[in-house]
Amino acid sequence: MIYFDNAATSFPKPQIIKNKIQDIFTKYGGNPGRSGHKMSIETALMVYKTREAVANFFGAHDVEDVIFCLNCTMAINIVIKGLLKQGDHVVISSYEHNAVLRPIYKLYQLGIITYDIAEVFENNTEKTLESFRKLIKKNTKLVISTHGSNVFGNILPIKEISDIAHENNALFLVDAAQSAGIIDINIKNINIDFLCVPGHKSLYGLSGTGILITNQADKLSTIIEGGTGSVSQNFSQPEFLPDKLESGTGNTIGILSLYYGLKFINNKGLDNIYRHEIKILQYIYSRLIKNKNIILYTEFPKIGTHLPVLSFNINNINCDNIIKLLNKKNFALRGGLHCSPLAHKTKNTLETGTSRISIGVFNNLNQAKQLCDEILKI
Repeated sequence: MIYFDNAATSFPKPQIIKNKIQDIFTKYGGNPGRSGHKMSIETALMVYKTREAVANFFGAHDVEDVIFCLNCTMAINIVIKGLLKQGDHVVISSYEHNAVLRPIYKLYQLGIITYDIAEVFENNTEKTLESFRKLIKKNTKLVISTHGSNVFGNILPIKEISDIAHENNALFLVDAAQSAGIIDINIKNINIDFLCVPGHKSLYGLSGTGILITNQADKLSTIIEGGTGSVSQNFSQPEFLPDKLESGTGNTIGILSLYYGLKFINNKGLDNIYRHEIKILQYIYSRLIKNKNIILYTEFPKIGTHLPVLSFNINNINCDNIIKLLNKKNFALRGGLHCSPLAHKTKNTLETGTSRISIGVFNNLNQAKQLCDEILKI
């Protein structure tokens, strides 16, 4: 199987992850922070080392600002449902994943909040920023932007969007599901209040891992309460981080896999990974654009404007059928709406969906050539 579905989850995982899994099982099997025996203490120390590595990687204000979750969607929900109150207003981008849209829409249905959608314009930063700017209201509590579209790969100007939010006394959440581990993200430099990240995509961790990084936790109500291994005599949930937002036993094995995923990225170099993946995507784009029966939905992908994600269709063939035909030839791609109807509405593909190619660090030009050959045969 030649794998081009890295936007869903990265595969294969780096060798360092495979090598260390047995160590994680045998050395760190205790429940961190829940017992006083040696294995529990060593496991807790390794979880802390992972938290520290995440904080350093994303430029967090403090190690305790790193909250481990089950996935990026959970991180987003913790913020949206813990922050927003009756009468608040939210602005989101027109490229948001359902991980953002659905919890926002749920609060809207309940009559708690109102929201508006800022249209994103490819390669027109000022027009995109004006979309956000004109929707800000006096009661806007939160501005949300994906860093890059999981369908079309377009990168959004999050630093400038952050400036607009903070100029208007709103908080700023970034969904970095597609960009974390590919593009440099520094929370302090960009002024991100809430960064939500999956562990299983380009951080190369195991499934069931996500991260919320925030120094604004005092503004969040808890949506889950329970055992934290700390101040157990109190009936109330602790107010200090990370305990406030980390109830119950986490996915320890998954969390520790992130430590080695980050080690892999740091050794390989973030910029090297991004350039490698974009180079492969540029090759694919250059081949497919020459065929009049193939529809491409974005401009030529470049460093700084696109992530290594490309949506395409073939005239008169349903995208699901394209994926099935390619699957028969042992290629793994994804077709449909990719859990992002807003992005499809923006690009007028809501009725058709798209076939999606998403490049990973282990893809190469030979695989890209084989994929293009099969698409062109179709």
